[in-house]
Amino acid sequence: MTDVTQRAAELRALLNRYAHEYYVLDTPTVPDAEYDRLFRELEAIERDHPELKTPDTPTLRVGGAILPAFASVRHVVPMLSIRTETDVTAAGALAFDASVRRELGLAESDPPVEYAAELKFDGLAINLRFEGGVLVQAATRGDGATGEDVTQNIRTIRQIPLRLSGEAPAVLEVRGEVYMRRDDFEKLNARQRELGGKLFVNPRNTAAGAVRQLDPALAAQRPLSFFAYGLGEVQGWPMQPTSHAGMLDALAGFGFPVCADRVVAQGGEGLVDFHAAIAAKRDALPFDIDGVVYKVNNLALQRELGFRTREPRWAVAHKYPAQEALTVVESIGVQVGRTGALTPVARLQPVFVGGVTVTNATLHNQDEVDRKDVRVGDTVIVRRAGDVIPEVVGVVLERRPMVDVPGGDLFNPAQQPAHPPYRLPSACPVCGSHVVREEGEAVTRCAGGLICSAQRKEAIRHFAGRRMMDIEGLGERYIDNLVELDYVHSVADLYRLTLDDLLEMKRRADERDGATPDTVLAGKVTTKWAENILAGIAASRHPPLARLLFALGIRHVGESTAKTLADWLGSLAIIRRAPAPLLRVLPDVGATVAESIAEFFAEPQNETVIDALRAAGVVPNDEHALSAKLRGLLAVDELLAACGIARLTPVRARQLAERAGSLGAVAGLDEDGIAALGLPADVAAALADWLAQEGHRQSLGALEALRAELLDRLPQLADGAGRLEGLTLVLTGTLPTLSRDDAQALIEAAGGKVSGSVSKKTHYVVAGEAAGSKLAKAEELGVPVLDEDGLRQLLAGDAAA
Repeated sequence: MTDVTQRAAELRALLNRYAHEYYVLDTPTVPDAEYDRLFRELEAIERDHPELKTPDTPTLRVGGAILPAFASVRHVVPMLSIRTETDVTAAGALAFDASVRRELGLAESDPPVEYAAELKFDGLAINLRFEGGVLVQAATRGDGATGEDVTQNIRTIRQIPLRLSGEAPAVLEVRGEVYMRRDDFEKLNARQRELGGKLFVNPRNTAAGAVRQLDPALAAQRPLSFFAYGLGEVQGWPMQPTSHAGMLDALAGFGFPVCADRVVAQGGEGLVDFHAAIAAKRDALPFDIDGVVYKVNNLALQRELGFRTREPRWAVAHKYPAQEALTVVESIGVQVGRTGALTPVARLQPVFVGGVTVTNATLHNQDEVDRKDVRVGDTVIVRRAGDVIPEVVGVVLERRPMVDVPGGDLFNPAQQPAHPPYRLPSACPVCGSHVVREEGEAVTRCAGGLICSAQRKEAIRHFAGRRMMDIEGLGERYIDNLVELDYVHSVADLYRLTLDDLLEMKRRADERDGATPDTVLAGKVTTKWAENILAGIAASRHPPLARLLFALGIRHVGESTAKTLADWLGSLAIIRRAPAPLLRVLPDVGATVAESIAEFFAEPQNETVIDALRAAGVVPNDEHALSAKLRGLLAVDELLAACGIARLTPVRARQLAERAGSLGAVAGLDEDGIAALGLPADVAAALADWLAQEGHRQSLGALEALRAELLDRLPQLADGAGRLEGLTLVLTGTLPTLSRDDAQALIEAAGGKVSGSVSKKTHYVVAGEAAGSKLAKAEELGVPVLDEDGLRQLLAGDAAA
């Protein structure tokens, strides 16, 4: 038995080494026949001695038992996305470099930032978890926080090591992209044609579909590849590299395939050169990419730069111009979205663009139609914007159909376009309501609101979606029929549906479509589908607050903003009452988003629907008290700065708050009172103009009353915690006893943020000996300056600081 155990271990090591040489290094050292012979020998041993089968055995690569479903995996380190730079010119790379230098507080004379530049693969992101050097789990990105366990399928990818080479960390999570090479994709489709099977559309979708096969044996038949590009959780790696490029080299040493098309670039010009070099060879690459990725190379600088909402400041994806093609506009139609937006859509002669056949392309809005002058019959350039949404880029005017008109002669006939310029209809094509276009908006909207079935359908589809209320069983066909046959007029009506309603709806829809099943004609009515829908509706009555907010379909509110509202304000009742200035002080909620949220909850029709939802028992399951950290954001100057008063910068808002004392006092100011504040003339004039506008004094008074109520309801933070929440400080010069790192740690522990540069948004500058330009900038902007003792007083909660 000892000999058999030893032989099995030898075979595993040999086969894994040969697979690495063949699939990763592309330098096989043994013939395929020899590999197959050793593989069969190991299979025989494991068949006779199942106890010898280990997690790193190559025999797992042929697939395992069929899964009933994928288990959820909570990512220890979230798999966050990176920002996309859509300016495909050199300016996009230079803009990213400029933003990094600005965040780091670098002057023009400082040396260039070093970047790691690599490819942006067009595949599926995967997290691989190794414990003790052995692959124990593979998970998809999912929503960034939670993915799906696809370990059995990932084991079938021969480029991915089952055991790491060398001295592996105790825990190592490696992130990368599963993709399909173009030649492998063509071979797969050639095989499908021979078998008479369905052809696959493009490599990316095929790779993603293979990873999410419940039958790993089917996944093993798909020729998938992998590139490693990052890390998740790491434990027990004492010699962890200090740079991104060094980390990729280390991953290659562990046995991972790492793309060779990567460089360490110096500054923005180095990024421009890399972007151009990859663009020149993009079509020659054996796999699809949709851009390149730039990352600050130094990992310590990455940590210093941190994140903006759910995106790192230290990385960006830089796109390339999408692929384009010519086709003809056969007609122009209109789509009505769930917010009532009317979008003109060009119906096209089918054309293959960017890996898919395109028959429709968005024209965005009337301004874009006018600017491009797109007409029926035109030959147009079609592009898949961002490689996702097809759009019409422009018209080939010399191919426009023309017709003769009176006034010409034999040699110079008078002509005009065969079709007139396109105009959006003045009435909604779905419900006939009038359409409106708000001042400053490019979008034309149907005024029908809940009367418009197109909006109702889209609103209900969004509400019931998987990442929203997750109502299982309520598919598009059922939603369409419920709306069209007048069973549901708003999302609240879903919770009043009965089994009889659903069965009657199905009967009427079948009769309308002439598709009554034979079983129904025979008197047998199935009810399981309806019972499943009702169960799904019932199960959705107590969602997390963030999901309910996202489900309501508030313009500009996605999952991240919904989570911010839920985390900070805690309850739907408070969120419904929050005016725009209060919302605007929350992290990453800008003026447009704040106005949209406040307007949504102030709309009587929306209030009626929300009240109906609560009456139907739809109540969030995680409502809680206000976040204690909100106290710092309820400062009078913060709220004044969020009111949208022209010229009222954060520094001037602080001065106004100090001199007026309260929001109510500001609301009561007359001309003499404003003059007595001693504000700069332009600021005083802007404040007077703002207060003179209808409703502004009343809104300030209401905001003060709400502020007082919220402050009374706020829980207390632990002693010392959060005292600097919402404050931004800048450190400059040498402090007497605190190092720069020590001072930063104290500020961040109290909830503050340390920035590398002074701006109007800076609350304090902490200056020591030999303070330089940052101190001068603070004095120029009127930013308060503290010494080390002042900083300690501020941390201790001394108002005098």
